[in-house]
Amino acid sequence: MQRYLTAPVTADLARKLVFLVGPRQVGKTTLAKALMADYPRAQYFNWDVAGDSRIILGQTWSPRAKLVVLDEIHKMRNWKTYIKGAWDGRGEGQAILVTGSARMDTFRQSGESLAGRYYTLRLHPVSVREWCAASGTTPEDALDRLLERGGFPEPFLAQDARDADRWRRQYLEDLIREDVVEFSRIHEIRAMRLFVEMLRERVGSPVSLASIARDLQVSPTTLAKYLDILEALYVVFTVRPFHRNIARALLKEPKVYFFDIGLVAGDEGARFENACAAMLLKHAHYLQDVEGRAATLHYVRDKEGSEVDLLLCRNNAPVLLAECRHADTAVSRFMAGLAARFPKARAVQVVRELRQEEKRGGVYIVRAADWLAELAA
Repeated sequence: MQRYLTAPVTADLARKLVFLVGPRQVGKTTLAKALMADYPRAQYFNWDVAGDSRIILGQTWSPRAKLVVLDEIHKMRNWKTYIKGAWDGRGEGQAILVTGSARMDTFRQSGESLAGRYYTLRLHPVSVREWCAASGTTPEDALDRLLERGGFPEPFLAQDARDADRWRRQYLEDLIREDVVEFSRIHEIRAMRLFVEMLRERVGSPVSLASIARDLQVSPTTLAKYLDILEALYVVFTVRPFHRNIARALLKEPKVYFFDIGLVAGDEGARFENACAAMLLKHAHYLQDVEGRAATLHYVRDKEGSEVDLLLCRNNAPVLLAECRHADTAVSRFMAGLAARFPKARAVQVVRELRQEEKRGGVYIVRAADWLAELAA
């Protein structure tokens, strides 16, 4: 299938160095190799392959290659200095695409500045909108498949659910044993595994690192480091409470969601909320990376514990309130109050199983599949 970032990456390669980042096995290499067909003498090199790493170090690829793809280059010491030199010394008309499964801004941050030389695009798992566009299927069928398989290409396109489950078990094991250890040099693999398992069971609820730290008998500082690592490797993403004072928001408990919906260990409501959060984050990242528009994702919670699941902001101003429900159409007083407080924001109750869409007060009650199919990506 053609991925949703194919055209944006192609357009950006004509102007700047491009970083294509995202979770392990989300399809970055597949997308990069598909793009190579459109460039004469394109070449691909992976830092993890011994023969390729020698070519990378010596920059001995063909100067006539119209596209050079460098995969996992962020694992190289002083990679930023290297990339700057490779970009500044590239052949005439040569495009360079750098791919990786770690946030480039956090992995061994050192060396020369790349300011003004690059664009970054974040590749997400398949969403309702993307699968509908690629396959012509209905939004309802697309959402059913995503909730069963998750959106990573291999399990999503697998012949049956058993193959998807086998992939996921191996994926999580390899991720912790290889990527986490390589990224962080941590050795408490057992604690990290337990931490991931506890996060899987807490999707949809604010996460207290202090409470989990007591259960695991480690310090909250250690768990904060673990969470940073999982975020940097695109295993999880955090959604923090909305507050006009950003510093205060950072001090409050975040919600933690998984990029792979299939890793959610809670009930169907938790998995559905994770799916909505992941697809809304994909929407926000598309607005940021492709359209250059500021967009951030939050949740809203008051002192009494009333909550709205998701809030999308642009330039710190709310533009969307979303409450995720499996079948419940009753609008909470808190949601109605927020809709009145932020009249410029569209307030929606996103319902998985809904007979009839309607509007109650300032809140739209919408079918989840149709609403998700209308997001930007």
